[in-house]
Amino acid sequence: MKKEMNTDLFATGSVAKVVLTNVVPSIISMIMVLVYNLADTFFIGRTHNDFMVAAVSVATPVFLIFMALGMLFGIGGTSLISRTLGGNNLAKAKNISSFCFWVSAGVGVFGMFFIWVAMDWLCQVIGASADTIGYVREYLGILAFGIPFLVISNVFSNILRTEGQANRAMIGMILGNMLNVVLDPIMILTLEWNVAGAAIATVIGNVVAAVYYLAYYISGKSMLSIKLKDFSCSNRIPMDVFAIGVPASLNSMLMSVSNIVINKVMFVYGDMAIAALGVAMKVNMIAVMLLIGVGTGIQPVLGYCYGAGNRARFMAVLKFSMVFVIGLSLVMSAICYFGASGLVQAFLEDDAALDLGMKFTRVLIISGPILGILFVLINTIQALGAALPSLVLSVSRQGLIYLPLLFILQAFADSPEMIVAVQPLTDYLATLLAFILFVFAYRSRFPKRQLEPVSSGLLEK
Repeated sequence: MKKEMNTDLFATGSVAKVVLTNVVPSIISMIMVLVYNLADTFFIGRTHNDFMVAAVSVATPVFLIFMALGMLFGIGGTSLISRTLGGNNLAKAKNISSFCFWVSAGVGVFGMFFIWVAMDWLCQVIGASADTIGYVREYLGILAFGIPFLVISNVFSNILRTEGQANRAMIGMILGNMLNVVLDPIMILTLEWNVAGAAIATVIGNVVAAVYYLAYYISGKSMLSIKLKDFSCSNRIPMDVFAIGVPASLNSMLMSVSNIVINKVMFVYGDMAIAALGVAMKVNMIAVMLLIGVGTGIQPVLGYCYGAGNRARFMAVLKFSMVFVIGLSLVMSAICYFGASGLVQAFLEDDAALDLGMKFTRVLIISGPILGILFVLINTIQALGAALPSLVLSVSRQGLIYLPLLFILQAFADSPEMIVAVQPLTDYLATLLAFILFVFAYRSRFPKRQLEPVSSGLLEK
């Protein structure tokens, strides 16, 4: 079977072409994730039961935590594999991809059983109220079936990009998420399964995406491997995957934790405030997901350039990406701010929830103009394999910066809008911190003199 090796573009293609070839499919993938997230809330909203909307918002952080576990191996594996391929070590790259598959699959199975066993404790921790706990239990109980597939699909939608397969990574995301979107109205409204229908559609979508990715590797077309014979824990593979994967996963987990905390803080303003916040966050995701797509798209390219020792190309890719993402940030911020009214009305019926939803959306998008810079810098630090800066940034953004600010404002604020304003304030501080950490990581990883790039020929087998 002929291997599909597309990494030569990373080394020799024009900067604009290599960036756009990887960024555009990544952005489309993020759009599909966004459509799926909005569809769940939209069709649940068509039940005219805002307690169901609130329940899905309350349960979402649990789902995101397991997505974060997928990111541990997806981002950690992507960073290490791209640097390894840049250094022409295909055998080790196969070892890394197999390690990421088998360990992440085990983590997914563990997560499935954990949700079922710890359901009562989880509902208490995430802040389910008497009006929403029944819906939360139903939603999470079904969602647990799909956790192993969720983790695997998140891992390999990232790792595929390291071998120049951005389009194939995008197709898997489209298949899973579009199937979910198609099934949502059927299961939620036509069959009247409500939150159970939303959960079943999500599970089916994750299964299809995971099977698509696994079929590619089983077919023998990939230059990487998921075969057990290629599994290895030698050559510092676990340590190097976790060095970048743990900070990336920790950042995502802390986002889930911060969502749980703010839902608890918002609880004093009622379930409609929680529903409004959940919808505002989803609307804000219109900008966030596209900007994340730029960052994840360029990470394997930057990692390859670093692994090849090509400092000039690394900086050229980074500069082009910055210009691109700043323009996209401004456009998406304007869309979310001026379109807030129409977007929120698509999800909420209650007048109080609708009014709060529009206010929350406009507060959250205040940080929109700089979010693209933040996500590009985060992925650049990860591409460099800079473990300590990645860890510092991950712990700081939604942890050491966000949570203290949230509790400080809670003590002095007398409105839910002020509570929501913690996130944009955090984003500006995190962007400043990310820039400082990037300068530190870049200067420590690249010597002052220009490095000679390694051969751009095909990888040795």
